[in-house]
Amino acid sequence: QTLLKSGSLKSQIPDDGHAMILADLGASVLRVERRAASGLGIQRPLRFDLMRRGRPAITLDLKSESGVACLIELANNADALIEGFRPGVMERLGIGPDILCSENERLVFGRMTGWGQDGPLAQASGHDLNYIALTGALHMIGRKDQPPAPPLTFLGDFGGGALYLAMGVLSALLESSRSGKGQVVDAAIIDGVASLMVPFQGLLAAGVMQPERGTNVLDSGAFFYDCYRCKDDKWISVAPIEPKFFAELLSKLGLDTGDVPEQADSPSWAAGKDVLEKIFASRTREQWCAMLEGSDACFAPVLEPSEVATHPHCAARDMFAEVDGVLQARPAPRFSRTKPDMPSAPSKPDDCSDHALVHWLSPDRISALKREGVLCVQ
Repeated sequence: QTLLKSGSLKSQIPDDGHAMILADLGASVLRVERRAASGLGIQRPLRFDLMRRGRPAITLDLKSESGVACLIELANNADALIEGFRPGVMERLGIGPDILCSENERLVFGRMTGWGQDGPLAQASGHDLNYIALTGALHMIGRKDQPPAPPLTFLGDFGGGALYLAMGVLSALLESSRSGKGQVVDAAIIDGVASLMVPFQGLLAAGVMQPERGTNVLDSGAFFYDCYRCKDDKWISVAPIEPKFFAELLSKLGLDTGDVPEQADSPSWAAGKDVLEKIFASRTREQWCAMLEGSDACFAPVLEPSEVATHPHCAARDMFAEVDGVLQARPAPRFSRTKPDMPSAPSKPDDCSDHALVHWLSPDRISALKREGVLCVQ
């Protein structure tokens, strides 16, 4: 089963997590790269560039008439196209939505940028850290009296970007199945992150959250929502926000309510941290897992990435698998009836042009494009 009828087409950009998500869910995705596309992002051997998994690739010279014509031909057979150039580049190449959507009126044209298609910063370069900084999210991340802490790129590139674009494309495809018409999906990372900030904007407006980082329940301010070092220098996390779960943690630790501050007494949270720091430093992480894991104390060990796959819960859910010798997470989420295949390993452009294009063009057409040099070999 696939989520897209015939497939998706995308142009090369450094962060293509959105296409990975769609491919993981069963879409037939063809990755179209430019010539000399190397040098993008953090360099590593191809087999470790896991965001490219599950998608065969070809290379087209999009500055040539024949390359543009080939891309238009491919787009005519696609349900959706995703591109990540700066605003205006696709139009200058002659493959903007005005042209492609007139050729294929059902085409969903997904656009991924950091700053959006318009606005004073639309043409500026940027990365995840810049986008989350502009939305106010970065200001809220970090400990008290410390600088803002750059997180991994989950929040911007993946959360506010890839997931919102994938959701937007799937929503537009659902609408297109009813109306018969496609549309442009403008997914800006700043828009997605701003959307993720909505609940916190509500908390700030209500006065129950303060703009100073490290002073609130969810940002390491509270002693009952934080990470603690164990005797073996490993870490555990506790997060019993609700009173009944907090009471469970105290009971497991052999504490009475008078031994720690009340949860609502924020000026005394530092004293509560002192109590828990001493207690958790008295035993190893394994010992705390034996005592607290699986209880209603809202507890979990802070695992290193290399430990995750072998944790009993992750192993029981079969969350990870090896592809070409590289351990990686299986596609998510899970479905009761349809089960996407395991992704194939990342491939270089033109490693398998015939295989990549078999569902898009006829064998004779593929051979002709090779003779004409439209399908470039790097």
